[in-house]
Amino acid sequence: MEYFGTIRSPREIIFGPGQRRALASVAGRIGGRALVVTDARLADDPDFRTMIAELEAQGLTVRVESGTLPDVPVESAITAAEAAREFSADLVVGIGGGSCLDMAKCVALLLSHGGRPQDYYGEFRVPGPILPLIAVPTTAGTGSEVTPVAVLSDAERNLKVGISSPYLIPLAAICDPELTLSCPAGLTAIAGADALTHAIEAFTAARQPVAPTLTQEKVFVGKNEISDQFALIAIRLLWQGLERACTNGTDLAARAQVMQGATFAGLAFGVAGTAAAHAIQYPVGALTHTAHGAGVACMMPWVMEWNSPAIKPELTQMAAVMNLDGSDRVIPAVAGLFARIGIPPTLAALGLAEDRIGWVAEQACGIERLIRNNPRPLDQATMKNLLDAAFAGNASLLQ
Repeated sequence: MEYFGTIRSPREIIFGPGQRRALASVAGRIGGRALVVTDARLADDPDFRTMIAELEAQGLTVRVESGTLPDVPVESAITAAEAAREFSADLVVGIGGGSCLDMAKCVALLLSHGGRPQDYYGEFRVPGPILPLIAVPTTAGTGSEVTPVAVLSDAERNLKVGISSPYLIPLAAICDPELTLSCPAGLTAIAGADALTHAIEAFTAARQPVAPTLTQEKVFVGKNEISDQFALIAIRLLWQGLERACTNGTDLAARAQVMQGATFAGLAFGVAGTAAAHAIQYPVGALTHTAHGAGVACMMPWVMEWNSPAIKPELTQMAAVMNLDGSDRVIPAVAGLFARIGIPPTLAALGLAEDRIGWVAEQACGIERLIRNNPRPLDQATMKNLLDAAFAGNASLLQ
């Protein structure tokens, strides 16, 4: 095995209760005209209003863009960038959940380079640096505060699409678990399950042939020695804290574990990438209109079961950090955790119609970047078997 590793991250990550109060001084060192991107609900939140007041007290001129919509429709990013252009921002601050942070990335990109989001779909299509970006997450899930990805929903394609470039990584991430204390149990569960799926898929991703050009030719380079460390820590933290955070939302220690786990999972998959569970969720989400985190987490135990012959060493390492007695306990433990926090256990429970399984198999296999990253090969026939098993809740269909 070649010893190869890489990580891409913000210049500065600040983590801890109360650290949102650092935003004004961090922003003040970067620029003087801050475009703050959030959504309509957060725009009226007392913590948000305090952060805006502190930015202004620092001497910054602030414009708030509160039009972020769930899943960031492409047209909404275009509209927001056009409306903000005359403000002449010299930095962008994203405050909110994953959609707000992705919206902030898109707006910073469009203000810097023009065009439409469609011009930048895929990897390495952003031509240069974007406006300096500070990310302040208020949920613990997507890891967007540290990743090179912005995900949007494209009505023309009826799918979520991604813009992937190291230039999209925020300059600074301020992760304050106190901002997640008001997050409802259902959203905490979905976001945290998304984070655990990120960590597991990054840790079990396929290894790519190593060459000096690998990191310059691919945003997502597969499993590697550095991303593995972040992924394992994320798995441990999320395993310890997620159920507690869902059961008792005021448990700040659990909230901190989940937020740190989500950030570390973002650092891991931001270079290693994700795999089949995410490939499947894109068409499933388009059909069922269910939350992304619920969809990927629904699929994760089934994908792990399919991959199990190829990930035995990883399952052993996961068992150790999860304090489980044997690698054979890992997949049932993950499935059990997801069931206890309310993740649908099957594609049928998620709302997928059985007669669309063939279409989902075709669409998922077409997302080659994710399928190639899966540790055990999947073609359309085996993908159909995997989906049949996940729909019926019958692991014997995987044989």
